Amino acid sequence: MQESILEITDLKYAYSGENAALNGITVDIRQGERIAVVGSNGAGKSTFFLNINGVLIPDEGTIRFKGQTITRNKKDLNTLRKGVGIVFQDADNQIIASTVMGEVSFGPMNLKLSRDEVVRRVDEALDYMNLMEFRDRAPHYCSGGEKKRITIADIIAMHPEVIIFDEPTASLDPLNAVMLEEVLSKLVDQGKTLLISTHDMDFAYRWAKRVIVFAGGDIIADGTPEAIFSNEDIRIKANLKKPILLDVRDAMIESGRWPEDGPYPKTVGDFRKILLK
Repeated sequence: MQESILEITDLKYAYSGENAALNGITVDIRQGERIAVVGSNGAGKSTFFLNINGVLIPDEGTIRFKGQTITRNKKDLNTLRKGVGIVFQDADNQIIASTVMGEVSFGPMNLKLSRDEVVRRVDEALDYMNLMEFRDRAPHYCSGGEKKRITIADIIAMHPEVIIFDEPTASLDPLNAVMLEEVLSKLVDQGKTLLISTHDMDFAYRWAKRVIVFAGGDIIADGTPEAIFSNEDIRIKANLKKPILLDVRDAMIESGRWPEDGPYPKTVGDFRKILLK
């Protein structure tokens, strides 16, 4: 088993004048994991992300990054923010520069890197996201899918070890959604640790190796996609839709055309391979 890269213990957070948003979250995130974080709106997912990224400071609890306890001092928080990048749902809220190149270079420049290293990282990130031809373009004149790619390039240029995506497929057309999954696959191949918040249960079932379920500021389940989405009680408590391919599998089991202990196909292609054997 991989070592833990983030260890969160009894994490509590409440917005001013409101009820608690996180009630005491304890969870370990291991190096190289690909995790879907699911739950209804207001369940605590985004607040959790902002705490483990250092944007928000927890009221109580401990965050350890690569074995280092993160305190409230600026040096520790900068270590956490450098190591844990976040791509927000709304790209317009993340983009601040007047050109794509300026946008992607903003983070590396704040790391006090040499000019040559900044240029190298920017070129690497633009090439990674197929944005080289956009380098001198104003981001606000780009399409929604292009803006999403720019915000991902922002984070890639920072070289974080953990990358958080908050609803990355929201508002993407099918072509850009496919592109996003290809980028996620490349990041996984590089050993990055990925946490993705999503309301797309078909995507979560297909992509993730681990699913963490939030409800009412608590983690109510943590396990494989097969175990989580097969559990009706969990789905009801967290208001989760059953993935279509899991629904098809269960219907085939009921009709006697699929063994109860048979595999869990994640794509239509998986079904075809098994059925045509």
